[in-house]
Amino acid sequence: MSAALTGRTALVTGASRGIGLAIARAMVAAGARVACVARSADVLAARAAELGAAAIPVACDVTDEAAVAKMIALVRQTLGDAPDIVVNNAGAFAPSALEVTTPASVRDSLAVHVFAPFLVARAVLPRMCERRTGHIVTIGSAADRHAFVENGAYSAGKTGARAMHEVMRAELRGSGVRTTLVSPGAVDTGIWDNIEPDGRGRFPPRNAMLEVEDVAQAVLYAVSQPPRVNVDELRLARA
Repeated sequence: MSAALTGRTALVTGASRGIGLAIARAMVAAGARVACVARSADVLAARAAELGAAAIPVACDVTDEAAVAKMIALVRQTLGDAPDIVVNNAGAFAPSALEVTTPASVRDSLAVHVFAPFLVARAVLPRMCERRTGHIVTIGSAADRHAFVENGAYSAGKTGARAMHEVMRAELRGSGVRTTLVSPGAVDTGIWDNIEPDGRGRFPPRNAMLEVEDVAQAVLYAVSQPPRVNVDELRLARA
């Protein structure tokens, strides 16, 4: 897949670290120009510089409606049109039992996992439908189908994201615009640095988790298929 995306453009949210950065890196390596979106301008700029000229840093809080509108306008201007591929990856994970989970945690999870993907998709879909081509990828989670302890806020957000994705897929069938849900199990990223899953019993140890590159390659596989092929869903688990 070294040149699978040559001539194509993409937008990846949450692209300054973890899964999002790995996806952006894989897409650049495959020949795409990638708008890398995240909140932290300085960190994002540094990561994009590491990826090279094909990576374009665009700082944005994707839970902010006005900020997303400005970001999409800038991305369209920079790329010359709406991106060919959008990967809604931005997320947050703060496990806690429901009796101590704060209202703010639930609100934040719904904002980043449901409202933000809605804002981004809503901004690009009219142009994708007009030209009858495009691909929207939603990064889900094993928690979008299975109940795990201490995942109340996170599961609510990811389950909502999956539901919205499935509605979008039904609405876009036959439009030329493709949709893919990629739902991995636990992935070894920096989100675990302050959680220390090893030995807790509720989460797998980090050396038994998926790697960020595994998710990136799954996304690359889905978006590299011929236009006649839609990869509806990929569920990833550690072998």
